[in-house]
Amino acid sequence: MAGSLDGIRVIDMTTIYSGPIAAAILGDQGADVVKVEAPPDGDAMRAPFRNTRNGLNGSFAQMNRNKRSIVIDLASEPGKDALRRLIAGADVLMENFRPGVMERLGFGYEALRAINPGLVFASINGVGRSGPYAGRRVYDAVIQAISGIASLQADPATETPVMINTLICDKITSMTAAQAICSALVARGRTGVGQRVEVSMLDASLFFLWPDSMANFHFVGDDVPRFPFGNHAYFVRKTADGHVATMPVKAGEWAGLFRALELPNLMEDERFSTPPARQANSGVFQALLNDAYAKFPTEALCERLDANQVPYAKINTRDEVIEDPQVQSMEALIEFEHPVGGRMRQPRPPGRFGDTPAALSRPSPGLGEHTEEVLREAGFDAAEIAALRESGSVR
Repeated sequence: MAGSLDGIRVIDMTTIYSGPIAAAILGDQGADVVKVEAPPDGDAMRAPFRNTRNGLNGSFAQMNRNKRSIVIDLASEPGKDALRRLIAGADVLMENFRPGVMERLGFGYEALRAINPGLVFASINGVGRSGPYAGRRVYDAVIQAISGIASLQADPATETPVMINTLICDKITSMTAAQAICSALVARGRTGVGQRVEVSMLDASLFFLWPDSMANFHFVGDDVPRFPFGNHAYFVRKTADGHVATMPVKAGEWAGLFRALELPNLMEDERFSTPPARQANSGVFQALLNDAYAKFPTEALCERLDANQVPYAKINTRDEVIEDPQVQSMEALIEFEHPVGGRMRQPRPPGRFGDTPAALSRPSPGLGEHTEEVLREAGFDAAEIAALRESGSVR
């Protein structure tokens, strides 16, 4: 069955992480995504610098599944003309250049709107088009720094910042951009007119961070007291032979935890019976818990936590994720044969649709694999394609 975005054509001019992931989400949901790459090497993520087989970068393969590749030299006028013809028949154009680059290439929003009024023009960038940082080169670590995410894991004793050990800002931005593009397509369905959509990594990251991690800054002024930030390190507990995560929130969950750990209900102890008391005696409270956790082997403790309805999980190492029984039961990871990389494993599309399923229907493309196919669909005849190839404007 066709995906929910069947019939939508996306021109994907993005590279590296945030844009390609967003475009892949649209491709998973049925959009025809045409990845436009520059000669000679295309997207820098094609480089086999890690996790490769037969020259295929595994990260590239996931971020660019459900796409077709065309190589166009935008330094040439014939190449620019070819791209304009593709855009004229597209629904969405995505780019993640620094601000001003598309305009310098001759592909600014106003120019493209003139040839395709229904176009959704989606720009993904670091910090937007204005402000003192707008001209900087921006990657994930830069946004972690500006947004405050790099301070979340800081040791309270030293306050030394610690980066989240994944490209969290890139991926938050990807999901935000995919949703914003779909929203713009819904609006176009009502009006028949496209629009410009801008998603900055900084906006997406601040929105992600604000509800809990920036709780002291919801209210403007000094009339609301500030509280110590929560320490998620307390969710990780060492057992006799491993680690578990527990997150009791409700009173009944705390009572269940104490039963599982064979402790008295510490909430009835006057040292811990109120939030201020627990804060004042936090060292003692945590030591009692840590000593109790450490007495139990992981599997035995998990059984006890489960029986007492405590929110918990054994903490998987990265290789253990593959074998986790819930991951396997959900079939959350799919395996398939890639024509270059061989047998591969990737997460399934996370959105599950009852009538218009998302799916991995096309593996990541070779560089320029679909150039001729896409050009023919755009109305180029054999002579025109041959001339473009001869001039080096396409590959």
